Amino acid sequence: MLLVQIACWLSIAAVGYAYVGYPMVVWLASRGRRDAWVQTDLLADRDPLPFVSLVIAAYKEERYILSRLNNAIALDYPGDKLEILVGCDGNEDGTGDLTRTFRDHRVRLIQFPQRRGKASVLNDVIPQAQGEIVVFSDANTMMHPQALRRLVRHFRNDNVGGVCGKLELTDPLTGQNVDGAYWKYENFLKGCEARLGALLGVNGGIYALRKPLYQPLAANTIIDDFVIGMRVHQQGRGLLYDATAVAYEETPETVGAEFHRRARIGAGGFQSLMWLASLLSPRHGWLAFCFLSHKVVRWCCPAFLLTALVTNACLLRQPAYVALMAAQIGFYIAAFVGLRLPHGQGWQRPFRLPAMFVSMNLALAVGFWRWIKGIRSGTWKRTERAAREATANQLQSPTL
Repeated sequence: MLLVQIACWLSIAAVGYAYVGYPMVVWLASRGRRDAWVQTDLLADRDPLPFVSLVIAAYKEERYILSRLNNAIALDYPGDKLEILVGCDGNEDGTGDLTRTFRDHRVRLIQFPQRRGKASVLNDVIPQAQGEIVVFSDANTMMHPQALRRLVRHFRNDNVGGVCGKLELTDPLTGQNVDGAYWKYENFLKGCEARLGALLGVNGGIYALRKPLYQPLAANTIIDDFVIGMRVHQQGRGLLYDATAVAYEETPETVGAEFHRRARIGAGGFQSLMWLASLLSPRHGWLAFCFLSHKVVRWCCPAFLLTALVTNACLLRQPAYVALMAAQIGFYIAAFVGLRLPHGQGWQRPFRLPAMFVSMNLALAVGFWRWIKGIRSGTWKRTERAAREATANQLQSPTL
């Protein structure tokens, strides 16, 4: 029974470390360190701006593509130093036709007749980009007018290979910021890790890369942005986080859509280890520590949670473990209640955190199962969102 007890407490400790202990460690370690982007030799207003290629990979985005292009051409960046490439993955709706009708010489459509997946689109579009800096974004993302300048200003420093901006979540109807506790928690970790020089990947909606650093992705790559960002580290360049370079993205319309997205990310996380395992070597210092703690240990949390529940059930003859089981069951009941309750009431908040935690780990478990079974398609399913007029209007007079 001793081994069962050890397994039970180690599993609980691992989960606690992933979500509480690790954040405390990186917060303490990063205190007193300036943001890495503050330390770079930033582009001054008098310095020439680099030519930039804004790449938007799109799949069945006919409802949103014109709004996205209008947002792109409104960016505060010289028109003669910006091109906007739309890589259309398959000709399954009017996305390509609408892009062709867009009257701006900076916009160029690259239409692919067959759907192959985002990784394949990027592999074919990036070589056609004329910019020395490539900025990646999504069709469902709106960028702050100053975001492009704030991203590219870092590249005067030759050691900088990539820069990640900040993605804010907005309500689809009002356009108001609705960053939840979990998203704020993740952005907090991103800031701490960036100050340690250990930024883990990028936000797919807004990040920039030196074009020569782009390495072709495997066609079945699931989380392309994470792999691309981490490969900057592999090539010995700095990956920065600039929280002043902001983009906005609407939250998914349904819980099911969000669950599907997280399950896909979970499968992609395990898949990415085959390409990024070298970064777990201790010689990478803080990067290896953060990668192991924030990503790998957290990806394994569903297994730890199941182990804790099963081993606890085997120890119910002891009163202390009866209390522990009651606590676990109570937590899962609270999560179930939180998943069933409608949004919008303040009194429901105590149920939201358990619901988010359980939903996220269940999605990771589903993603792991898909990865084990070899379901690793590079094609993506659109995350349905409501009309974006409110978000677009909000960007007309943004404040930072």
